[in-house]
Amino acid sequence: MEFPRDLKYTKTHEWTRWVERRCIVGITEYAQRELSDVVYVELPRLETQVKQGRPCAVVESVKAAFDIYAPVSGKIVAVNKNLETQPALINTDSYGGGWFFEILPSNLEEFESLLDSGKYENLIHQSAH
Repeated sequence: MEFPRDLKYTKTHEWTRWVERRCIVGITEYAQRELSDVVYVELPRLETQVKQGRPCAVVESVKAAFDIYAPVSGKIVAVNKNLETQPALINTDSYGGGWFFEILPSNLEEFESLLDSGKYENLIHQSAH
């Protein structure tokens, strides 16, 4: 399983990548494996204010529906429209084309407080036992 070192992670299995003062957000490889085949994604609206740790999107798989939580507080400035017609991108490219949305963060300390790849990997290994 992949744990890219350039990402930050949440305990609820979202990842975020810092790019040009924005946080690009998706779900981890572990999360997409647990979900199984993704069939639908409900993305947040542009300009929506989100709060760290609060649900802001929904992903549905053949198993169930799950909330996607904002890893940081801020404003939604982009959404991945490709997921509307190709939700399976989350399964095939969870760290690339399967991203969900971008947040313009309002509190950089929240980003810094997220898990690094080593801590996230430890979390996964602990939950597997």
